[in-house]
Amino acid sequence: MLAEVINHRTDIHPSIEELLPLSAQGNLVPIYRELPADLDTPVSVYLKLAGHGASFLLESVEGGEQIGRYSFIGVEPSALLTFNGRAVTRRVNGSATTFDLPNGNDPLHVLQAELARFKPVVLPGLPRFVGGLVGYLGYDVVRFFEPKLDVDGEASTNALPESIFMLADTLVAFDHARGRLLIIANVHLSGDPYAAYAEAVTRLDRLAERLSAPLPSLVTRHSPSSEPLTSNFTQPQFEEIVRQAKEHIAAGDIFQVVLSQRLSRRTSAQPFDIYRALRRLNPSPYMFFFDFGSVNNQPYHVIGASPEMLVRLEGRTATVRPIAGTRRRGPHPAEDVALEQELLADPKERAEHLMLVDLGRNDIGRVAEYGTVSVPDLFVVERYSHVMHIVSQVEGKVRDGMTAFDLLRATFPAGTVSGAPKVRAMEIIRDLEGLKRGLYAGAVGYFSYDGAMDTCIAIRTLLMHGDCVSIQAGAGIVADSDPASEYQETMNKAKALAVAIEMAEK
Repeated sequence: MLAEVINHRTDIHPSIEELLPLSAQGNLVPIYRELPADLDTPVSVYLKLAGHGASFLLESVEGGEQIGRYSFIGVEPSALLTFNGRAVTRRVNGSATTFDLPNGNDPLHVLQAELARFKPVVLPGLPRFVGGLVGYLGYDVVRFFEPKLDVDGEASTNALPESIFMLADTLVAFDHARGRLLIIANVHLSGDPYAAYAEAVTRLDRLAERLSAPLPSLVTRHSPSSEPLTSNFTQPQFEEIVRQAKEHIAAGDIFQVVLSQRLSRRTSAQPFDIYRALRRLNPSPYMFFFDFGSVNNQPYHVIGASPEMLVRLEGRTATVRPIAGTRRRGPHPAEDVALEQELLADPKERAEHLMLVDLGRNDIGRVAEYGTVSVPDLFVVERYSHVMHIVSQVEGKVRDGMTAFDLLRATFPAGTVSGAPKVRAMEIIRDLEGLKRGLYAGAVGYFSYDGAMDTCIAIRTLLMHGDCVSIQAGAGIVADSDPASEYQETMNKAKALAVAIEMAEK
C-alpha cells in the first residue's frame, strides 16, 4: 500500500523509482516539490513556516544592490548542537545529551563528525545548499585553534551559547530568478527506502500545506522605548584602550588591531520586525534571521546583515573577500564617483586594505595547493545603501584531504575584525577589551552535506535574548588613529542596528 501511494506522486522529484538506484551512490538523497512563488516573498514564506521550533532565514543582496539567486528558509531541524566552552549539548526530538569535548578536539570536530554520517547524492539542478549544518561559531572558539590564546579555564561570560548549529534536513529554497519555491527534504537510506521516502514526502507535504495557508496575522507592539543603549565602555575608557593599542603598534608588536564595544538595552520590538527593518535599512550579501528556540527559559534570536564573507568553499575553490576602506554614499551619481576616486586614492586606506589582502593570502595558503593562491579582484569598490567599501577577492585550490573545517580553522577569525599579525592582535584584544566577544567577529553560515561551506563575518549583527538586545561594533586601530574618531566609528557602525530596533518598536 505504501509503495502504491508514493508511486503515484508525480509532483515529487526524484520519484521512488528514480531514487532506488541512487542508493548505490550514497545514503542521503534530496527530494523536492516545486511551487509557484509569484505571490510570495522570502519574508512571507518564513512567516508561514516558522513557529514550530527552531528555524532560520538566509537572504542575499550581492554587492548591496543585486538580489542573490536563492533565499533559504529552514524549519524543524533534526538536531540542535550547542557549545559552551568544552560542553556540547545535542538535542534531538526534545531530548538532550551533554558531553565534553575530548582533549585535542574543538567544536568543528563535533560538527565534522555530525556530517560524516552522511554520504550525500548530489542531484543536478538543485540549489547550492540542500541541507546540512546552519548556525554560528563564536569568536572565542579561536582559543581552540591557537595555543597562545589559552583554552583551559575559559568559560562563557553570559548565558548565551558560544556556538550553536541546526542540522537542517528540511528547507525551502526561494528561487528569485525563476519565481518558484523548492521544498526540499532529505531521504535517509539507512533502512527501508520506501518508508524513508514516504517519511520525507510527509515532511514536504506538511510544509506545502502551511505555504498554501493565508499569511498569519502579525502581532506588532507599538511602544517605542526611551531606554538608551548602554556600553561596556565609557567614551574615555574606550579612547584609553585605543591609546594603549597605539603603544603596541609603536613598539612593533602589531601593525593594526580591531577594538570593539558592546551596546545593550531592552526593547518591546518583536525579533522578526527588527529583521524586516534591518533588511530595508541595510541590504547586504549576508542577511540572516535565526530563531534558536528557548535558551535558559528565554527565546533566543540572532539577526544580522553582514557585508563581508569570512570564507567560502565550493568544490575545491576557497574564497575570502576582505573589506577595508569605507566612504559614505553620495546623494547623486557624480558625488558617488568623486567619493570612490577619493577612497581609492587614499594611501592609508590602500595600505590597510593591502595588508588584509596579504593576510587573506597567507590564511588560504595554509590549506591550498602550492602556487594556486591568486587575487582575481583587487581594490574593487562595492556600493551599499549608505556606504561604499574597497573589496578584494582571494582564491586558492584546497589541497586533497583538506575539508571545509580545515579551511575555517585556517582563516578564522578574519583579519578585518582582529588585526595583523593576527595572533598577537588577538592577545591584545583579549587584554584590552576585557570581555569575551561571543558571536561578534565570529562566523555565521552553513556547512552543507556535500562538503561546501559559506560563512560571513558576524558584524552588523544583533543578539536578542528575551527582551534584551545587544550589538557589538569595532574600529581598526593603526599608528595614526585618533581615539575620539575611532570611538565615533564604532558608534556609527552600530547605528543601522540601533535604528532598526527603533523602527521595529514604532
